[in-house]
Amino acid sequence: MSVADAEVPRGYREVKGPTALGDDPRRLFRLAHTLAATDFKLKFFGSFLGYLWQLMNPLMLFGVLFVVFSFALKLDAGVKYYPVALLLGIVLFSFFSEATTAAVRSLMARESLVRKVDFPRLAVPMASVMTSTFNLALNLVPVLVFLLISGGRPRLAWLGFLVVIAVLVLFAFGMAMILSVAFVKFRDIEPIWNVVLQLLFYSSGVFFTVDTIAGRAHGRLLVDIFFCNPFAALLATARNLLVDPSWQAPTQSLSSGWLLLIPAGIIIASLAFGFLMFRAMAPRVAEDL
Repeated sequence: MSVADAEVPRGYREVKGPTALGDDPRRLFRLAHTLAATDFKLKFFGSFLGYLWQLMNPLMLFGVLFVVFSFALKLDAGVKYYPVALLLGIVLFSFFSEATTAAVRSLMARESLVRKVDFPRLAVPMASVMTSTFNLALNLVPVLVFLLISGGRPRLAWLGFLVVIAVLVLFAFGMAMILSVAFVKFRDIEPIWNVVLQLLFYSSGVFFTVDTIAGRAHGRLLVDIFFCNPFAALLATARNLLVDPSWQAPTQSLSSGWLLLIPAGIIIASLAFGFLMFRAMAPRVAEDL
């Protein structure tokens, strides 16, 4: 008979471990927001340039990639608003990479808090994603500025861009739940995820257009496989809605619109599986750290 099945002696009450959600959802969101806001402020505390460093990172990477792919490889030939689309791809990928990478060690980083305080455990990976979302909001400012300077004008489609951002945040949150609680048991998760992110960066169309692969042999099949990647599908949709309609959305490139169910299913599965996995392991996270 296991300890869990043992009968509780008379006069005593069973004490369950902390759960993923806690008893009050409002406490979960308040705690996650407090942790995220604190991390966001501490990140640049004492820094002379402060929040400007958050803008510098994607801009510096953009400068390097723009020189390589525009001047050396000529990937921008005939492509409207290529610099803006490249910057948007870097900003969105930086968000996804930052949110999920920070979530991997998030429970470990707050070990003292997890061991000593009874609070909803889901607040920890949620705070990691929230902090990255704050950074994403800042990084989208130069994207909009460059777009307007380049000749872009506000459109109603920009409202759809906000929906794409919300879906991307949910996808990052689903992966954050899986990675954070899996790292507690399997420490190899971190190097494995770093490799996955590198593959994702080079295979998601951050610096090339869909036409680049559509024009090759078996191009239609390659495009169908390309958009099985949820990040690639979200990035293409974001560029179509925010930058310019000349940037093809997945529905304009896939051989069948039904194929969009694959990336959508992966995003939903990451949320459902991530939550169920986190909820099952949350009560014993402190013991496993």
